Amino acid sequence: MEREFDAIVVGAGLAGLAAAAELADKGKRTLLLDQEPEASLGGQAWWSFGGLFLVDSPEQRRLGVKDSKELAWQDWMGSAGFDRTDEDHWGRKWAEAYVDFASGEKRAWLHGMGVRFFPIVGWAERGGYLAEGHGNSVPRFHIVWGTGPAIVAPFERRVREHRSGGRLVYLPRHRVDRLIRRQGAVVGVSGSVLVASDAARGEASSREVVGDFEYHAGAVLVTSGGIGGNPDLVRANWPDRLGRPPERMLSGVPAHVDGRMLGIAEEAGGRLVNRDRMWHYTEGIRNWNPIWPGHGIRILPGPSSLWLDAGGRRLPAPNFPGFDTLGTLETLRRTGYDYSWFILTQKIIEKEFALSGSEQNPDLTGKSVRQVLSRVLPGPTAPVQAFLDKGEDFVVAGNLAELVAGMNRLTGEGLLSFEEIERQVLARDREMDNAFTKDLQITALRGARHYKGDKFIRVARPHKLLDPKSGPLIAVRLHIVSRKTLGGLQTDLSGRVLGADGAPVPGLYAAGEASGFGGGGMHGYRALEGTFLGGCLFSGRTAGRAAAEGIG
Repeated sequence: MEREFDAIVVGAGLAGLAAAAELADKGKRTLLLDQEPEASLGGQAWWSFGGLFLVDSPEQRRLGVKDSKELAWQDWMGSAGFDRTDEDHWGRKWAEAYVDFASGEKRAWLHGMGVRFFPIVGWAERGGYLAEGHGNSVPRFHIVWGTGPAIVAPFERRVREHRSGGRLVYLPRHRVDRLIRRQGAVVGVSGSVLVASDAARGEASSREVVGDFEYHAGAVLVTSGGIGGNPDLVRANWPDRLGRPPERMLSGVPAHVDGRMLGIAEEAGGRLVNRDRMWHYTEGIRNWNPIWPGHGIRILPGPSSLWLDAGGRRLPAPNFPGFDTLGTLETLRRTGYDYSWFILTQKIIEKEFALSGSEQNPDLTGKSVRQVLSRVLPGPTAPVQAFLDKGEDFVVAGNLAELVAGMNRLTGEGLLSFEEIERQVLARDREMDNAFTKDLQITALRGARHYKGDKFIRVARPHKLLDPKSGPLIAVRLHIVSRKTLGGLQTDLSGRVLGADGAPVPGLYAAGEASGFGGGGMHGYRALEGTFLGGCLFSGRTAGRAAAEGIG
């Protein structure tokens, strides 16, 4: 097979597919390499819920949401908290470019490729602080109709068309071990051919080496993802501001998301910045039907569940479900325990529990209108019910005493006092007797129902937890589940990887999570949700186009 290409893309996730498609569109002979089998084409994006951050969309306007680029930028800056003059320089520029993209051509660009959206816009990361603080001021979480597979599909289709047309070569089971440099420029890659594998998507594949390879190109694009599947590397980069790293955590991504290429790119002269910035969820449950080691599923909660730490103490405001992911993580790390609890009712779980992931939402993934409409019927969705029936983190009881006893049995630690939990539940329930309250969580959930989308399908009618008509009571043990790397290879606005001296490393580009979704950290300290898939698309598209132009 030929050894010379115009461009090489390392990593066949969403950013890699977007970059490879753009390169081939420009007539560049492109090589796409990935260490996993072809079954895993599309990477993490395939498993996602398919949420995208859009600003002032038709879907928002139809629901009465008034959004603007100015409001979105205010929210982004309040969340990012950029405070590192050097490391944040390019990340901030990428953030501004991305908000322009999300406010402008993003939806039309995707719509032109056949991407459609569920009509109800979700409200993720609500913040709970002041106007200039963290969080989305309005709902912006647009769910792709068909979830993750549907956002991967148009880019996979473009790549396969180019492959059939002879403009692109795709080689799975090719693991890059080194970036080749000559006279300071990256001119190719070398690595190991891994044994053929019939591992299904997300499953661990063999690392047995059966050969080697070396390919050369005018540009090499690193789109290999982050470190979320490597718990040792997550702990090594864990920031002091979030407390001690957890001894036990679940993984929200497959094991091959191991961060290898970040180190390889750094050895080739690339600069890694903001290593300590990361994004992990606190509402993880152990998958009763795991696909990869330590497989965790994130609950996408509505705002009504009572959140307690491992000792049974209610979390302080604004650590409510769905408000501030990293703020809650920081609060929970101070407790000294790696888990916490939701207490809720049957009525709450029916309305408010969604599970992240394409496989946990077969109605949306399968584009079944009939099944989606069934969500308004009594009872949880089938995937949520499966966790109630089979998940090890769920306790169901007819009264609070039985519930607390079951929670203590589940952990075997006996940390929970029935009297203490009863006092807090009764105090919360007394606040439900009036339309006004001093309990900020109750104020928040009542306020959420002013938004049509939340009232229709997301937020339960406010009620007392101990109301027998709303039962039975349910407790859910929540774990930390690893997810995203917010730092990465520092890039300029063309996706060119920068070296320690701030100058581009000739021939080297990066996109997606490997670049902190652009610039080495366009999210800063916190993300607004829906910005990870979009970040892969935007940075992959940008780097692919720039590399094509740079090759000439």
